[in-house]
Amino acid sequence: MRARPFHPDSYRYPGEQLILGGTILLVLVVIAVTATATVCGSVLFVGVMVALAYLSTRAHHEDLLAHARPVTPERTPNLYAVVQAGAARLGPGPIKVYVADSNVLNAYTFGLDSPKVVVIHSALLEALDAEEVAFVVCHELGHVSLGHTWLNSLVGGLAGIPGPMAAFAILRLAFLSWNRACELSADRAGLLATANPEKAISALVKLATGGRAQSQAAIQRALVQVEAQDDDPLNQIGEALATHPLIAKRIAELRRYAASRDYQRLVEQR
Repeated sequence: MRARPFHPDSYRYPGEQLILGGTILLVLVVIAVTATATVCGSVLFVGVMVALAYLSTRAHHEDLLAHARPVTPERTPNLYAVVQAGAARLGPGPIKVYVADSNVLNAYTFGLDSPKVVVIHSALLEALDAEEVAFVVCHELGHVSLGHTWLNSLVGGLAGIPGPMAAFAILRLAFLSWNRACELSADRAGLLATANPEKAISALVKLATGGRAQSQAAIQRALVQVEAQDDDPLNQIGEALATHPLIAKRIAELRRYAASRDYQRLVEQR
């Protein structure tokens, strides 16, 4: 009997929805207390931002069709099987997956309408082994299942509502904080779908080193260096201005989640 997909709220990082709610509340406060952001003007601004995001998405999709390779059972059977297995566990709904030629180790998802799109850079497939690729792919599928792909455009529009510079800075920091919480939620999705904490961690280490750490010994040496990032105050400041948490923090959260009862309970449902 085929197992049902995990419900997104069963693995969502605890702070994600709280931070999202706080960001939206901050937007309402800005609208209420500033003369530069009227209700009608703010609604219009968000509408324009979402429309621009939609047009940008369509243009990006058309570019992918021209230059990227779709993941299909005929062209990329192994990767297609990874996507199908991850989709069965996470239930992202209709998706299209492409491999784009790039020397940058990256994968991402986008889309306001259906199907959502996942893009995997070719360098990722060369630097990571099959289980590590599965974690990254399922991380991206997690973003789709958790609703991050369309919420990112909407909340990004809200965070960009015109107002005093201080208000804009606060909204921007709140939005980035939500982005980082989303990454931790997607890491949980990737871990649940693959059930291999060590490969999830080695995938993150390889991403942090640009794929240079390949042997087990090199990965362990790099892991020590990566975990030391958390001790540097400058890295902490930089993280506050970034969309992604420090790799050291992502690894620590993965380990914490892998040791939790919630994770063990969900994995047993596989």
